Amino acid sequence: MAELNGKPVTLDELQSLALTNYGHFTSMRMEDGTIRGLSLHLDRLVRDCRIVFGVELDREQTLSYIRKAADGVTGVAGLRVTVFDPAIDMGRPSDAKDPHVLVNLRPAGALSPPPLTAKSFTFTRDSAEVKHIGLHSQLRIRRDAQLAGFDDAAFVEPDGRISEGGTWNLGFVDKDGTVIWPDAPVLPGTTMLLLQSLDAPKQVTAPVRLADVPNMAAAFATNTTIGVRSVSALDDVQFPQDHPVLDALRIGYAGIPGDRL
Repeated sequence: MAELNGKPVTLDELQSLALTNYGHFTSMRMEDGTIRGLSLHLDRLVRDCRIVFGVELDREQTLSYIRKAADGVTGVAGLRVTVFDPAIDMGRPSDAKDPHVLVNLRPAGALSPPPLTAKSFTFTRDSAEVKHIGLHSQLRIRRDAQLAGFDDAAFVEPDGRISEGGTWNLGFVDKDGTVIWPDAPVLPGTTMLLLQSLDAPKQVTAPVRLADVPNMAAAFATNTTIGVRSVSALDDVQFPQDHPVLDALRIGYAGIPGDRL
């Protein structure tokens, strides 16, 4: 189902989203009416709206649209909130100052799916700090990785610093059991932020270069859809599918209570 500003969306209203593709979004995992990190998702929507449209998104009104769309839904579901202006004109994007809120519900899979493999590419997302809907470059590189026999892509800055995955944050565990989050331009993912709030294990943010990867004990991917997912290979470097620190992260993440809608 999909609702725009709390009402069923029409095909005409979706045309600008499909044809112009300008806006931003966030994706959440809803479990029995609760969302882990709900306030972080709302913070993201408000912050990105200022950057993308130059206006202040009504946080409470947006939350009311989410509540309306999720009313009566039980179990586990994926919930995506996309902010865009149906009246946008490709020739005058500066006139798009009336963002609407599109809420979609879809099935959600299990957390921590099987380990993934990643191939590195030199690439920096446009406006890396914004979760915008311009996904062509990421999906093209993901496709290239899959054609090369990998599950997904990992991005590397021109200076050799690893940043993030195709649509996920990337973390490492060093030989001492410390979690290292790459210090590079990345989307501040809500799952990453929630994990960073845990008291244990020890976590730091520091540059990680491709040359450092063979010295790491484990690697993992995070986002709302997958939780904490093991990375079993980055290029030709193999990692164990299980590691005590990854288990601790999963347990800690599962213990973070969801916010009731």
